[in-house]
This record gives sequence, C-alpha cells and structure tokens, in this order.
Amino acid sequence: MLDILAITTPIFLLMGIGYVARWGGIIQREQLQGVGVFVLYCALPALVIRALTQQPLSDIFQPSYLLAYGLGSLFVLCAGLVLCWKLQRQPLNASAMQALGMTASNSGFVGYPVAAMVIGSPAAVLLALNMLVENLLIIPAALILAEMGNQQGSNVWQTLRQTARNLAKNPLLIGLTVGVVIAGTGIDMPLPIEKAIHMLAEAAGPAALFVIGGSLFGLRAQGMMRDVGQIVVGKLLLHPLAILVACLLVPSIEPVYMAGALLFAAAPMISIYPLLGQRYHLGDVSAAAMLVATVASFFTLSLLIWLMTLSDLVAF
Repeated sequence: MLDILAITTPIFLLMGIGYVARWGGIIQREQLQGVGVFVLYCALPALVIRALTQQPLSDIFQPSYLLAYGLGSLFVLCAGLVLCWKLQRQPLNASAMQALGMTASNSGFVGYPVAAMVIGSPAAVLLALNMLVENLLIIPAALILAEMGNQQGSNVWQTLRQTARNLAKNPLLIGLTVGVVIAGTGIDMPLPIEKAIHMLAEAAGPAALFVIGGSLFGLRAQGMMRDVGQIVVGKLLLHPLAILVACLLVPSIEPVYMAGALLFAAAPMISIYPLLGQRYHLGDVSAAAMLVATVASFFTLSLLIWLMTLSDLVAF
C-alpha cells in the first residue's frame, strides 16, 4: 500500500499544483493552453522517440505479446465505439475520444512505475511494446475516427484525404515515425540532440499533469456523470479483463509478461487525454474522467496486485 502511495502521490501533487495555479490566478487559461501545446508538440514526441531508441527493435519485438495486448485493446476500443456511437447515438468524434479513454493507458507515468515495482526489469520491455500498440494502432485509429467525425457531410474520399493530412501533421505520429526509423536503422544520434530529446521527454509527464490539474479548475460535473462513469469503468475494469482473456487465448506468453500486461492495462488513461479531448470538443469530460480514473486506480491497482499475488502470478 505504501509503495503504491509513493507512486500515485506525486501524480496528485502535480495535478494539484496546476489546479492551485489556476485558482490563485498565477496562470491564466490561455497560458495553460500554451503549456499544453508544448507537451503535445515537443515533449510527448520526444518521449516516444526516447522510448523507441533505448533498445534495438529486435530486442523488444515479441509477436505473441503484441498480438494479445493489441487484440485486447482493439476489442475495448470497438466496444466503446459501439456503446457511444451506435447505442447512445453520440457524435463519432466524441465517441472515438471516449473509446480512446477506455483503451489507451498511461503506460509511461503510471503503468511502468507500478509494473517495475511488481515484476522488475521486464517492465521496461513491456513499456516499449505497449507504446508500439498504443501509438501504431489504438491512438491512430481513434484519431482517424475522430477526424472523420469532424469532416462529416463531405465526400468519403475527401474525408479520408483530409484525415490523412491532419494525421500527417500529428506530432505524436511524427515522433513515432522518427523513433522507428532511428531504432530500425541503428543511427546514432549526436549527443547534444540525444540530451535535448531526453530533457524534453523528462518534461512531458510533469507538464501534462500540470495542464490536467489546471484544466480541472472551474469544471462543472453536471450532465457528465454517464460519460465519465463509462469511460472510467471501461478503462479500469473492462480493459484489464479484455487483456487477461487475450493473454489466455494467445499462446507462448510468459506469466511475468501476462502480469505486466494486466498492470499496464489497469493504469488510468494517457496523461494527454484531456488535451486530445479538447481538440474534439470533449475537454471537460476527458479531464473529469482522467481525474476520477487516476483516483480510482489507486484502489483498483492495489486490488489487482493482491489478486495476482493470491493466484501466484506474481510473488513478493
């Protein structure tokens, strides 16, 4: 319990600093948005590049794990879309963002520290694998659907072309492409560039959490409980359950990697989720869902670790 607190408490403190800064008038909404732009266009791409270039791709590529984590995550993404778009008749862009919140974990700032504490060094390999799934499959799929929702009423091919143009400018995908190219070719980055990328990557987590905390100031929860509740339940309960089933169905996954997959899946959504939500008119819902999921994940992660200990999947 104390170990979990040691991981989650700094997250709450950074969010709290952002909230207090907005409450005290130290930073204004427009300035906060500027910090968000820095995270989205500078710090986050650097984080992706660093994660993909720390080890050769051949060392981190495990097809069975990628298949299981990818299938489980894709199932939750599709389930979220069916619930929000088809059953609740919400707009496609809002539905895609809600489905993304149910599926894309905060692998770097919550999942990895928890997994490293429980399973040790394999957590670093799983972090890289999960980022491949999230950045190559889940996030692009959700962004494509959200962009298509924004372009409704246009010709299908025009929509696809506009979506492709917008995605080509997406800093997350640009960073992913750069990271894959560097890791795949074995290019050695000049030391000053490598240090600059490292410094930007280190800033991604604190700055994103600061923005999240500041964006919660003045938030009204009326009328959002249904959307927030289903995003949080989908992320903290459905996603780990789907990953568990996928790991059991896909052969050749070692128990330690199964345990790590469950821990990553049980983490709250990516820290830039509210920033992405703002782009598709879901800023308040995504920020509230991030807050509720982060608080609730303290209890759900503790419960998951206890259950894995009982089942001998992990041992302390």
